[in-house]
Amino acid sequence: MKKQNEIFIWRITYSHVIAYFLAGLFALNFMNYKEQYASASLSLLMKPVSDPIVALGPVLQIFRGVIIALVLLPIKKAFIDERNGILKLALLILGISSFSTIGPTPGSFDGIIYTILPIEYHLLGIPETVLYILLFCLFIWGSYKINRKYISVISIVIILLISIMGIMGFLYASHKI
Repeated sequence: MKKQNEIFIWRITYSHVIAYFLAGLFALNFMNYKEQYASASLSLLMKPVSDPIVALGPVLQIFRGVIIALVLLPIKKAFIDERNGILKLALLILGISSFSTIGPTPGSFDGIIYTILPIEYHLLGIPETVLYILLFCLFIWGSYKINRKYISVISIVIILLISIMGIMGFLYASHKI
């Protein structure tokens, strides 16, 4: 059982990191996040994309992936073993981590009520959020459906590449290289 849990934690972690990275690239390139984050409204809330810590963000998502995995671990059977389980997971993530957050984040129910951000800023992140959830759930589903060792090897290589790019981006933005 311990081995099964370790596999689960790794699959959730790499699925999160890779999905987060790809959705972030999409948002940066196709949703003009660089300009949006520099706007009068969002610059008070978000760091510019040129900030060194932003470049390191994808690497730090490894820790967030482990946290997500540990939170989901007690209920993993609900979305791994049950019919339509991945759809249930997608709805759970969409509901709790996006629309019904604890704080008034942009795009959330409370964010619309309690922040002074214009509605377009609340709608801005929805495509990235939906893409992330689709990719995250697709990667998890695929890892259990295919269930081959080479998937783990590929995921390790991808995480290493994301980490190297993030560290290099951090060093470049910090003017260390």
